[in-house]
Amino acid sequence: MTFRRLALVGALLVAGTGMGVGSIATVSGASPDAQGPGNTAPLRSCSYSAIQPYLYSPGHLTIATDAPAYPPWFEHNRPSDQKGYESAVAYGVAKRLGFKPSQVRWVVETFNASYAPGPKHFDFDINEISVTKTRAKAVTFSTGYYTDDEALVALKGSPIVEHHTPAALERYVYGEEIGTTALQYINSRIRPTHRPETFTTLNDVKSALQDHRIAAFVTDTPTSQYIATTEIPHAVVVGQFPASGQHYGLLFQKGDKLVKCVDKAIHELKKSGVLRKLVKKYLRVYTSIPVIKP
Repeated sequence: MTFRRLALVGALLVAGTGMGVGSIATVSGASPDAQGPGNTAPLRSCSYSAIQPYLYSPGHLTIATDAPAYPPWFEHNRPSDQKGYESAVAYGVAKRLGFKPSQVRWVVETFNASYAPGPKHFDFDINEISVTKTRAKAVTFSTGYYTDDEALVALKGSPIVEHHTPAALERYVYGEEIGTTALQYINSRIRPTHRPETFTTLNDVKSALQDHRIAAFVTDTPTSQYIATTEIPHAVVVGQFPASGQHYGLLFQKGDKLVKCVDKAIHELKKSGVLRKLVKKYLRVYTSIPVIKP
């Protein structure tokens, strides 16, 4: 969660997507001051005034995520309401950079397009994007703000719910959103005998499970639990896999100097215990799941 970047078009209406704060975010493909994320001058301070020439739109922090924006990362498909783990993290970073909530602008960026090479129409993207070496060749990531653990979702009564030893897991047909670390996990750790089915969006994956075209799919643990308890009737989280060491990072245009200041903000959120409190508030109910071996 394609790779279009040079001619970014569109506008985000509050009524249309619920992702604004009373304004329209216009995508133009270049920073209004012709500097923004592409500014190569040294960034000597992380003060509010010092970072202005490095912003996509000076005076505002422009943040991207996908649409729809799913719980528990966001609530009611409204990133601007500061509810949900990632929305709260984004506003926590904004506050420590000196921005008021009214100065935060949200734009839509699809998952796969986010880590494609080229100019970005935002300051950073927050969308459960796992940091990988391959992606880091095209974009710059912040330090991690959440550890990415994967879990397995299936329908109640299907064989995989009862039979999921490492050897048994190899026999099933999986479905996954193309380009995700979950797909990589299936291929590298589960190593099924049947090639996984791939889809454009997570919604397509969920439909494939409901239609019995696949036996199961893998996604991060909080999302998997939300899907199983709220979105897909008769779905169940079979279990979560052992920690892989991956983490989610905020995504920036390659070489963006602003990442230095955002890393500092994330460090402050960790040190002060804010991130720990946000995990407890938004994610704890979704992560108490038995561990199974791939």
